[in-house]
Amino acid sequence: MTTPQAIKSCCADMYSRDAVALLLGDSYHPGGAALTRRLADTLGLRPGQRVADIASGPGATARLLASEYDVTVNGVDLSATNVDRAQRAAAQAGLGNRVHFHHGDAEAPPLPDTIFDALVCECALCTFPDKNAAAQQFARILRPGGRVGITDVTITDAGLPAELTTLTAWVACVADARTVDDYTGILAGAGLRTRHIESHDDALLAMIKRIDARLTALLITAPKLLADNGVAPDTVLAYTRLAAHAIKAGRIGYTLIIAEKT
Repeated sequence: MTTPQAIKSCCADMYSRDAVALLLGDSYHPGGAALTRRLADTLGLRPGQRVADIASGPGATARLLASEYDVTVNGVDLSATNVDRAQRAAAQAGLGNRVHFHHGDAEAPPLPDTIFDALVCECALCTFPDKNAAAQQFARILRPGGRVGITDVTITDAGLPAELTTLTAWVACVADARTVDDYTGILAGAGLRTRHIESHDDALLAMIKRIDARLTALLITAPKLLADNGVAPDTVLAYTRLAAHAIKAGRIGYTLIIAEKT
């Protein structure tokens, strides 16, 4: 049986590998920098605010927010490798005084209570085994009136094909995706009232197409890199085909949600 800790460890390990960066680019989520800007604009970020970035990965979002929105960002990621890389990249970008990264679990982030004006979590809540615990932590670190901005994989009440509920699908951010109502209910249970919802399904489909194209290219130019990082091309392509079909059928989507701490 797959345990929550095994799921967390597998996700953290996979998303710290070099091959993942080659497949996904700088932003490890659909929509890339454009959707991050949309999220920040919808949150209403203002200069001088403090922002938490949960599951911050390689730090691209934190750097964008600090440089373009003049905010201070604290990122948290379960991968120590990603934390080190993100901190180095922030320093190289001249943002070391406004962007800081911490090694920790999203379900128990090592951040103080009630000091953040906003929190972002991009394409990650769907991978957290205990989403209710994570939402409670979001509320804990936000000040009253603070806002959380989430972009994530969503599903319909029809659920997923069985092939998209495996451990590999967990890592691909699909297996434990929830309906929009489920997500807003989880947030509400933590005292976070949803203020805005919008669909970005096209961003998810575009990301899948990009992964397919990059993987096909790497099979020609760097097959050893894929093998060394445990990437099985046939398996990845099988999942992307299944996911793309489910998106086109309306069973999987990608949604932006803004909620406010009441």
